[in-house]
Amino acid sequence: MEAKLKQAFTEPLSLNNPILIQVLGICSALAVTAQLEPAIVMGLSVTVITAFSNLIISLIRKTIPNRIRIIIQLVVVAALVTIVSMVLKAFAYDVSVQLSVYVGLIITNCILMGRLEAFAMSNGPLASLLDGIGSGLGYAWILVVVGAVRELLGAGTLLGFQVIPQACYDAGYVNNGMMTMPAMALILVGCVIWVHRIFVKEK
Repeated sequence: MEAKLKQAFTEPLSLNNPILIQVLGICSALAVTAQLEPAIVMGLSVTVITAFSNLIISLIRKTIPNRIRIIIQLVVVAALVTIVSMVLKAFAYDVSVQLSVYVGLIITNCILMGRLEAFAMSNGPLASLLDGIGSGLGYAWILVVVGAVRELLGAGTLLGFQVIPQACYDAGYVNNGMMTMPAMALILVGCVIWVHRIFVKEK
């Protein structure tokens, strides 16, 4: 039992990562990673929503008619997304504005619907909760890595704080404006997938 719970949590972090292996949730990964802060907030939001939607669906899975299961899953996810969106607007309004419509689009995120269908509908509440947390964190760490690289090389900052010394700019260093463009996010995600698959293959 403990091994199953551990696998439910750890597998989505690497060996069954939603972005690196399943190639899900790519659109939001490209859209919100120009800076590190919105990438972190988006990753945490998806983690919270995935965890609790998995838990709720697992608790009521035996009472859900098969014909309307997708509708019920969407209702649960939509309710959680609305709550998270309201919390962000109340306590992190600037980041909420940066994330724009992408918080609302979590409702249709393939990662959430995939985990609800593949795991929560056929597993217990605790395992489903851990799977949701693992899947969310597996998605989040990719966003954090890509967001950190893009902000550092594109603006010389991390979380808005200057990291590259002014002396480097005085010596001729110039920020890479390409890093702020969506194309570079795609290239960076591709590089992370490449490195990860080499590591997994060797392992």
